[in-house]
Amino acid sequence: MAGGRTKWLFAILQCFLLALVGLGIWDVLFVYEENKCSMTYMFEYPEYIKIKLPNKLISKYPSYGLYLYGEGDSAEARKNPKATGIPVLFLPGNAGSYRQVRSLGSVALRKAENIHNKFHFDFFSISFNEELVALYGGSLERQTTFVHACIKVILKLYKDQKVAPCSVAIVGHSMGGIIARALFTLPNFKPTLISLIITQATPHVAPVLLVDSYLKDFYTTVNNYWILKEKDLRNITILSMGGGFRDYQVRSGLTIVPSLGLYNNTLNVVTSAVPRAWLSTDHLCIVWCKELVLATVRAFFDLVDHQTNQITTDLERRMSVLHHHFVNYSDKDSAEDNLESSVSIPDPSATWSEIKTYKWTYNSPEFSAWEPKATYFLLPLPSESEPYSNLYCRTSNLEPSNWIYGCMKMHQSVCQESIDLTGKAELLKMYKIVNFNLDEYRSFSHFIIHISKASVNKRFRIECEFLTAKSRMVSTPVTNVLSLGASTNRIIINSTGLLHKIQLQDFNQIYQAFKIHVRSQCQLIHGKTEDVYRFYVPWSHEDFVVTTSAPSSIVIFAKLHRARPENDSSVPELQLHTARCCRYEITIRTSFLEVLGQLIRFHGIYLPMYVVANILLAFGRQLMHLYSEGHCLDFNIALNAAARPYKVIPFVNLAVFLLRYDWFKEMWSILMLPEIDILTLNKQGSSYPMIPILLFLFGTAIAYWNGIFLRMLLKQLSFLWSIFQRPRIIKKEHKLLNFRSSSIMIFLLFITWTTCGAAALILGYVLYLVKVLSLQSSVCAMKGILNLAPKQEDMKEIAKEVCKSGMGDHAPKEPGELSPDRLKLLSVSDVDEAVDTLQIHITILHLLNWIILFSAPSFIYWFKNLRYSRRLDPDPCGFVAIILVFSIGVLMNSHSTSVKRSKLLKHTARLQLLLAIAMVAFGLVHLYRVPYFVTFSLVLHAFGCLV
Repeated sequence: MAGGRTKWLFAILQCFLLALVGLGIWDVLFVYEENKCSMTYMFEYPEYIKIKLPNKLISKYPSYGLYLYGEGDSAEARKNPKATGIPVLFLPGNAGSYRQVRSLGSVALRKAENIHNKFHFDFFSISFNEELVALYGGSLERQTTFVHACIKVILKLYKDQKVAPCSVAIVGHSMGGIIARALFTLPNFKPTLISLIITQATPHVAPVLLVDSYLKDFYTTVNNYWILKEKDLRNITILSMGGGFRDYQVRSGLTIVPSLGLYNNTLNVVTSAVPRAWLSTDHLCIVWCKELVLATVRAFFDLVDHQTNQITTDLERRMSVLHHHFVNYSDKDSAEDNLESSVSIPDPSATWSEIKTYKWTYNSPEFSAWEPKATYFLLPLPSESEPYSNLYCRTSNLEPSNWIYGCMKMHQSVCQESIDLTGKAELLKMYKIVNFNLDEYRSFSHFIIHISKASVNKRFRIECEFLTAKSRMVSTPVTNVLSLGASTNRIIINSTGLLHKIQLQDFNQIYQAFKIHVRSQCQLIHGKTEDVYRFYVPWSHEDFVVTTSAPSSIVIFAKLHRARPENDSSVPELQLHTARCCRYEITIRTSFLEVLGQLIRFHGIYLPMYVVANILLAFGRQLMHLYSEGHCLDFNIALNAAARPYKVIPFVNLAVFLLRYDWFKEMWSILMLPEIDILTLNKQGSSYPMIPILLFLFGTAIAYWNGIFLRMLLKQLSFLWSIFQRPRIIKKEHKLLNFRSSSIMIFLLFITWTTCGAAALILGYVLYLVKVLSLQSSVCAMKGILNLAPKQEDMKEIAKEVCKSGMGDHAPKEPGELSPDRLKLLSVSDVDEAVDTLQIHITILHLLNWIILFSAPSFIYWFKNLRYSRRLDPDPCGFVAIILVFSIGVLMNSHSTSVKRSKLLKHTARLQLLLAIAMVAFGLVHLYRVPYFVTFSLVLHAFGCLV
């Protein structure tokens, strides 16, 4: 009774845990902002002109190609092998197409036409045959070498140009970005061949899924080179864009370019923070999103040195332009060398007015009443004794112009010499804003607001105020994650100003997520006014902006792409650009659903390892029970008994703790053990004490329900199998190695050697599945006979009826098939041993399921490239396949009696726990190691059957 209750409680717990996993996956895949990107359309039919490559290069890379983008007349002109523009090379990513260059190429063509083709860009693109390089790292080096050769071919096309380019700019999407950085690791590569790299949703920190060792080695080589050789690469400018929360394939935390930060040559942004875009993109949308394409093309054109008509070699200029278009956009032309230039205002017809209040609002008059002449408003700086620290101004709908200055010399209420401060302004949705710290501008007597004559075409509004920063700052601790939304923090702001900031104390970890509800009520405002709320993260360009019309009620979900660095003490802020005379109520509570989403977003890829670790623990429990009690437990019962986090997690944490001491590090290095994966996560800022326990429990739930699903599936398939294959008696004694199993092993080894290991593993898995289905149908038939024949003397008659109903009047033709003579010899112990045999084989099938899942990427890659190469080289599954082929050949004929007689049964059972601990220690991030641990477990079991 107690055992049944425990079983049901365990099932309910696993159902609850699986529901949590499902909610987290739902949040990642479906709970995000709608796609706000505009589609980029071509004005003329796009053409991709294939560039002729050297014959040697074609023979070496038959599936790759180089193309030049063109449209209409421009495509015809570009069929001439001589190029005249500025070369830009687009590198597609995982399963990407060279045709993805059309968005950038088309917009660049139109912009060149707008400037009467004073200069233009030539967009080249490489076809990698849509290879799955994110799942198979064996081709990354080949792609890198091919790109190097293509860059040389591209530059040769410009050799007759008067000022020929000596470098190319690269735009890399997804894995194309890591290929661009890998070019510098080639032995004969000249760093001067590349001046600018723009990457879109590229996982620079680490691969999303580390499913083979080639990916790991490639990333290690690239990132180590860029860190150790940072001084040599200081003239290479890199812009990396992450897609935000819509991109669930590559989270934006992985798009940070690893760097020591010694040189100002790298800019990392999330698309939600990019001015004039302020939106999140999915993994493919980031390529064609019009808002981002426009920002990229504008940046390219502003980067051109007009003396050479090539991309400028000035590093500071490059970074200034990229910051202008991707961080702080203002109306000031980013191409100007001095954003704070000294200017005089000679216009004698201008109107000058001095503002004598600290809060000032100007609404443009009706068009008919407006005089077409410039107007200057003077805002005197408060004295140092007055309690004002900042000047905040914002404009809406004001025509682009130089609109704010600092006056250095006044004469008769007219400024004769001033500094243009427009470059300090920032575009924030519909507002252009400045927020000046007065201590930095004490050399000015006045600030000047300039309204040009061109502004008469639109209605606009200007608002300014001197404020005390401390009085507009509210600091509040965020609610605890474990509160699960039950507790709230409430803040009331009775706004008399335009800007308020709320510091979110203790908000610095990626697993934190909050629901912020902002309600506004306005009494003295007629109609509606626009409010802008900005979630600002000081250590990363991952802000997002929302707009609303006061009065309103809006919900903001605040969560991080990147944890706060260890040496940083800054705090995220919610910045409210508000209306005066309004009341704002801000409620902050933990969002349980978003917390689950963050957990899955950052750690969901590690769940397969925890599932396999749980299966190994259950397998060890089954073998130990077979050794001690004489029969094997059902998989789910064994999982209930063995799956305990305290059996695994503390040992891994103990090893991490001991590695702080030099003596243990020396012993660790002597044993040549790799780094524990949790330390890798610590470096990335995404490892926390409670998360491994939660993930282990989630892995238990997945393994439990996977066991139930597999059991139901096997019963249904075995019923279908019994239609084509008669059930047989399960023999107690059977040769583990016979002609049939030996032939299967030889055949699978031949497949491994001539094609790829994954193909052999899949064939071996199919054969093993057939074996399990045969066992399942036989066990069901044997159980049915015992249920029909409770008395031994009636067995013969019942057997005759069962055989006749199942097989007609035909006698069995093969040894082992169920017949009246065989069925009358059945006993309860025979059925029990058959059930034990089936239980062991089902657990082995569980393990093989995951090996097949981990080997699937290389199989897909091999199958897709079969017409170019019959053999996969290098083969990440080759070694595992060779070992498993022998193990599968032995295990297919194994029986519970042979397992029970094994001298190694006890040791094999105990070693499963050690394998689970080692897997959690070394296979958490390096998922490609998981099949090796499973293979070792199956080899031990197969060897035990032989001994």
